[in-house]
Amino acid sequence: MSYAIDIYSLEWKKKNQVTLDGLFQESAVNETLIHEYVVMYLANQRQNTAKAKTRWEIRWSERKLFRQKWTGRARVGSANSPIRRKWGVTFGPLNTRNRTKKMNQKMKQKALLWSLVLKLQSEQIKGIVELSYTTPKTKEAVAVLNALSLNDTKTLLVLNSFDDAVYKTRRNIPTVSITSLALVNPYDILTHKNVVFTQQAVEQLNSRFHLLTQSA
Repeated sequence: MSYAIDIYSLEWKKKNQVTLDGLFQESAVNETLIHEYVVMYLANQRQNTAKAKTRWEIRWSERKLFRQKWTGRARVGSANSPIRRKWGVTFGPLNTRNRTKKMNQKMKQKALLWSLVLKLQSEQIKGIVELSYTTPKTKEAVAVLNALSLNDTKTLLVLNSFDDAVYKTRRNIPTVSITSLALVNPYDILTHKNVVFTQQAVEQLNSRFHLLTQSA
């Protein structure tokens, strides 16, 4: 099966169609590789800030709190003992652990390809003409979303290159996320119900994977 993306105008009128490269005709999607990428992506987003103070980081007196015998209670050491509530922790979490994961470039490209194939099979990828604004106006962006029937769904807009005016136009819409073709990744594609590419981004995406097949 050959995939193609219809390019629509801002008034939801079909302008033309871009046929994707033959690499997008693959039917067998490696979901395991996509899962590995998502795990790697989420692991690399972790800030790794969780940390508990050990008994040696608590500034308390080392004086023995009670005498050893003849008090009628258990033996007690210094005030920074980890058995005392809200004080030093034994074997608590430290922020020295490296949680980052790696994946080679070809695996990343395959994961991106197959995530796009999944969206193409579900018919959740659309194309739109180039967006250009002289002054950012959210009202115009909402009108475009209403015309495309995307006003109530989580949508990812993929631009060929980052445009500050387009970003400012849509940053106040909670259901719309904006990224560029260089930064798009499988996690963003799969966590949005619909993906909208600009026409130039579709053409660049096509040539990008065409070059990938030639270099392989």
